[in-house]
Amino acid sequence: MRTRRLALTAAAVAAIAATATACGPDNSDAAAPTAPVTKAAAPSEPAAPATAAPAGAAPTKTAPPKSPAAPAGSASAAPGDKSGYGQVCGANDLDFGAKAETQAGGYLLISAKAKSGITCTLPAGHPVIAFGSGGIEAAAFEHGAGEQITLSGAKTVYAGIMTKTTKGNQAVQYTDVIIGIGTPDPNPVTVPVGTTPVDKPVVTNWHTLPKDAVPVG
Repeated sequence: MRTRRLALTAAAVAAIAATATACGPDNSDAAAPTAPVTKAAAPSEPAAPATAAPAGAAPTKTAPPKSPAAPAGSASAAPGDKSGYGQVCGANDLDFGAKAETQAGGYLLISAKAKSGITCTLPAGHPVIAFGSGGIEAAAFEHGAGEQITLSGAKTVYAGIMTKTTKGNQAVQYTDVIIGIGTPDPNPVTVPVGTTPVDKPVVTNWHTLPKDAVPVG
């Protein structure tokens, strides 16, 4: 009987063990739990703000800077050519003439007027008068300088030359007179006078009347 109980007990233990084995979890074939896959979307680049011009709007233009306005009462103009106007007369600005006069023992009457288109001022005093390459120069006949004269158009001035103020026959003959305005004149003019005896000549100031240019007294 005892032997039979042991056999039954052993059989019961074996059955329990078998049952436990059959009901236990089978770890060998169990699949590993699958982790949920979460894909993060890459952050998108921020879009550049649109700066389109309003429909129909024209592009803006920058106006050039304006020149400052001239003060009231002033006027500006492009500088013109003032040549020959308002200047001091030079010999090359004038047309000359020479005439032999018999009054007062004989003298030369020199006339001068401005060339066409020129207005100039003749300095007070007498013209510079010389004869020949040796430069026999006429001395002033008058003590005062007189007044300056403006020449333009047909206005004419006169100066008288006493070519010989000495007695005797020591005079030198010349056929031209050299006339300058001021000392020195860079552009003196030679005027024909015919054969004229010259010795210690004198000359008057410029005058507006021929009768005032007679070298006597």
